[in-house]
Amino acid sequence: MDLERRNEELEELSLLERCFPEAEKLKQDTRLLSQWKHYIQCDGSPDPSIAPEINTFISLWKEETNETFEEVIAKSKLVLNLIEKLKLILLETPPYYLEDKNIIQYQGSVLEMQELLHLKFNIATEILLRQASTLADLDSGNMEKVIQDENVTLYVWANLKKNPRYKSVRFSETQTGFEIPRILATSDIALRLLHTHYDHVTPLRPISTSFQGHTTRIPQFVKDEVKSVEAAISKELPEESKQLENESNSVHEEEETKCEEQGDIEVQTSFVQEESDATKCELEMKLLSETVLSAQLLLIENATEKPTFFEDNEVDLCQFTTLGGVYHLDILELPPQYKPMKSWMIVEILKEGLQKYIYPPETTEDVETENAFPPIEVTLEVQENVIFFEDPMVARWDAEGKHWQTDGISNVSYKSEERLITFSLETFGPVTLIQDTHVNMPFQSWELRPLGVNKVLLTVTTVFTEVQIQIKEDLCMLASIKLSDKKHSSTLEGKWMTPISFIFALKETGLNIFPSGHSHFYVIINYKNPLVELKAYRQLALLSSAFAFGWSKWNAVCTSKKVIVKLSEHLTEEPIQNPNWTLLMFSGNRAQRLKINENSETFSEALKEETEFHSTLYHMVKDFASKEAMEKIRSSNCQFIDSVCYMLLSTRLLSYS
Repeated sequence: MDLERRNEELEELSLLERCFPEAEKLKQDTRLLSQWKHYIQCDGSPDPSIAPEINTFISLWKEETNETFEEVIAKSKLVLNLIEKLKLILLETPPYYLEDKNIIQYQGSVLEMQELLHLKFNIATEILLRQASTLADLDSGNMEKVIQDENVTLYVWANLKKNPRYKSVRFSETQTGFEIPRILATSDIALRLLHTHYDHVTPLRPISTSFQGHTTRIPQFVKDEVKSVEAAISKELPEESKQLENESNSVHEEEETKCEEQGDIEVQTSFVQEESDATKCELEMKLLSETVLSAQLLLIENATEKPTFFEDNEVDLCQFTTLGGVYHLDILELPPQYKPMKSWMIVEILKEGLQKYIYPPETTEDVETENAFPPIEVTLEVQENVIFFEDPMVARWDAEGKHWQTDGISNVSYKSEERLITFSLETFGPVTLIQDTHVNMPFQSWELRPLGVNKVLLTVTTVFTEVQIQIKEDLCMLASIKLSDKKHSSTLEGKWMTPISFIFALKETGLNIFPSGHSHFYVIINYKNPLVELKAYRQLALLSSAFAFGWSKWNAVCTSKKVIVKLSEHLTEEPIQNPNWTLLMFSGNRAQRLKINENSETFSEALKEETEFHSTLYHMVKDFASKEAMEKIRSSNCQFIDSVCYMLLSTRLLSYS
């Protein structure tokens, strides 16, 4: 390919994606540009208004006492919203924008609210258990209570009768329950299962500081260049104006001629001002472009070291994901009950509050039978909106080591149709269900297809499922899920969200098709050079308004410095039956159409007849694309292109298919 033409193509493309996705549109949109400049340059908290709001709420709620469980649940919604807001700030804010003090402040507020919420649940449980005798069931003589909410479900059983034959506890209208040993059946105890549909037990992951070390060198260099040019411009502008004015004063001609020259001086001064502004804007765009490029590279950066763990049974949270919330299992000492005294109800309130019943006891010297403290059988209902592609594993929380473990759990059985899991537990405490994070990786195939103006459909097919995601402007939505060729309903379907919130929500339901920096340690991948992969995603996003792209088997055959995808012009909203796919290969700085097709027997990099090499995919498709297709590409919304690119970077289809 002619070097001069290649440079011209690259210069033309820079107008489209200098600051990616579209520099020209960003130049026109001063609000977006100033917002990015604010992200890059300013210091301090991204949302300083939230800190006083949280501190005020925590202080006020701490003062309130004697709240019922229903009242605590009602107020917990606000707490959960605040926690979610803080977590999203930590997730969505560019790393170079958050100071260490802000990260510590927000994570500290999250932990404080989580601890306060759990304390309130304990106090409310104690108030409920004091009334156990007044709430006893007429048939069994024991008390059971189920309180359900969208975020929390509480199961409480109080052993008032202490009948040694009553060892099977089943909560009415549910399958949840316990099989308890004789020693517990004859003790003053209560069993509590607090199922939080969220996970406040797993420690918050530290915010990666690799961004600063990995990327700030380039932006800082450009920042320095911007500052130096600004200084030169500010110095040069007055000097040029002064020089022009001196020249005009030295001329002694007729009044009419002098007026004409002063007009010329004003035009020249204006031109210098415009030229300097253009130079400054050009450098600002360069700063923005380099920063965005660095941030995008960080999304597909592979970690160099695999996480190490010190315990044999410790759960590797890079390999496994907790799903369906946390089941807090507790055996509690039954507090003193209300007693009627004439027209009064009196109760002894213990100073130490709600106490846990230690099972098995720390010392068992007085017990003759070896198996006097057998494991307790537990049956749990699995949350409906969570998908397990394989039988879930059970993990328990090690409070001392601050991690999840798989020991002390036995006889695990899962009924997928009833969504019930049964297991035996040696000691009570928080338990959760875990699934292989990479159960749907690598992908079998994928397709990106236009659906209209600024709207596409991304389909990812795995061994277990087919996930369809719609992307419209700056929002994403789960369109459909198929499990074993059968449509599966999800609470996320039809809900439009920002890309980061969407990815977070999809992961929480078990639909994880988003590799992390450590995923390559657990999945056999088709490694591609990160810069080549990044440039390919940017180009696919740029063309996605008018072209469909798809998986090609030859992408696994070519080298790591090249990618191969299928391409077909697509101008309708409906899928095209038997589309005319073309294979294209891209190396980051050279694009070509291949002579082979998807059904060829052997691989070849031979150029297709009557086609040429180009520097980008954009210029390659200009050779054969229709005018309508090119018009759609040029008129695409910059936020839409950015959202498509972000989703491609997050799924890493070229490396994980």
